Amino acid sequence: MHRPSPDIYASEFHALVDGIITDLKQVAVTDSNLAIYIANGHGAWEAVVTNLFSPHDSVLVLSTGPFAAGWGGFAQSLGVKTQVLDFGMQAAIDMERVAQTLIADRHQHIKAVIATQVDTASSVRNDIKGLAATIRDTGHHALLLVDTIASLGCEEFLMDEWGVDVAIAASQKGLMLPPGLAFVYFNERAMRVGAKAALRTPYWDWNRRVQPDEFYQLFCGTAPTQLIFGLRESLDMILKEEGLANTMNRHALLARSVWSAVDAWGGDTGTLQCNIADHSRRSHAVTAVHTGAPFGTQLRHWLSSQAGVSLGIGLGMATKTDPAATGSFRIGHMGYVNPGMLLGLLAAIEAGFAAINYPRGRGAVEAAAAQFAHLPLDYDLQKPSPTCCIDT
Repeated sequence: MHRPSPDIYASEFHALVDGIITDLKQVAVTDSNLAIYIANGHGAWEAVVTNLFSPHDSVLVLSTGPFAAGWGGFAQSLGVKTQVLDFGMQAAIDMERVAQTLIADRHQHIKAVIATQVDTASSVRNDIKGLAATIRDTGHHALLLVDTIASLGCEEFLMDEWGVDVAIAASQKGLMLPPGLAFVYFNERAMRVGAKAALRTPYWDWNRRVQPDEFYQLFCGTAPTQLIFGLRESLDMILKEEGLANTMNRHALLARSVWSAVDAWGGDTGTLQCNIADHSRRSHAVTAVHTGAPFGTQLRHWLSSQAGVSLGIGLGMATKTDPAATGSFRIGHMGYVNPGMLLGLLAAIEAGFAAINYPRGRGAVEAAAAQFAHLPLDYDLQKPSPTCCIDT
């Protein structure tokens, strides 16, 4: 990214952007349309709402943490009627409840179903393939809208094969960049449903971006050149250097290593544990951990001041007994992360637990290391980066 800005009107830069669009579709395994915005994930939320809906349309929001609910909140603030099925902070989407709700919508007023593949606060991983099948099996015509901001590039996501109509992503998670780019994938069905959307505005209009008369319309103005350079490198790393399947496998392995450490720290008491009990529903990108109040915050502060390590806050983990969510933290294991980085982090957490006198089981780092020790000798993991950031 640290290079002179190019001539944004030159054909070389245009070709670079064309190649990026092609490769972003490969990561989501889709032939759908793709619009790129200068925005963060919240911008992607608003882009979808304005391109699909009119005031008084109805959507069904499947909340497994604050982010699907947040997307629904954007829709509601623009006049869209929202119905929320709240599955709490420690469980995945219940397909039976979704089916019952859609079947009860006999006149099919619900225009779309909103869900996250991974909620970065709760660290739950939802079964998007199963959700798409559930919608189809009810005979409902609702679109399926999926937030993949915390999962694209980390979790398997087969947009077309699974039957997802709209997917959103952003640059700052699995794509390994600073925030600033938002991506909206949408198929022809979504384009038809949104053809008469009354909320559409000039900046968010996805038609202008996928069918531009001039190159500048791809970005509604000046292109974010340095982010584009960085994105080109990120996509090369995922698709060419490591390979998409290997990238998915690495994230699964990193996640299992973290879970092994947490299980060892929890010991027989279970005081320290992963937020999501069901292993099959845990994210491969981020893990939310409970310590009990106030130890999560104490650990975070010690690591930040004494070890130069930044853990994620217990986002959305407030309870009646812990309103400031001081008893939780999150470990990000997404993007450019390898075993050395992760084991160094876990060792730093072990030191932090010792410093704050937190009661825990032993052997956590050894348990995490064992996940890597059994790999075949020719298993290729990414080389370490001296600038890796583990804060989610």
